[in-house]
Amino acid sequence: MEHIRMIWDFRGPNAEQTAAHHAKHLKEFTDREHIQHFGFGHQQEIGAHYTAYVIIDKQDMITLRDSLKPARAIYEEIHG
Repeated sequence: MEHIRMIWDFRGPNAEQTAAHHAKHLKEFTDREHIQHFGFGHQQEIGAHYTAYVIIDKQDMITLRDSLKPARAIYEEIHG
């Protein structure tokens, strides 16, 4: 199964808190819409640039993309 990491960008003095809050809403959305996720969270990229992300099956990409409009997506390799 192919997995996709959907990513949202946040910049500025409140970027870390905003990304963390957005990640919480990503979890709520996937649970509500019965979309299986393989991880979600937030992380610092560089300086005041943070991202929120969720990892999903490729088959769910269109649903999530059209509803939540991420900045970008990348293929995610999951081991285990």
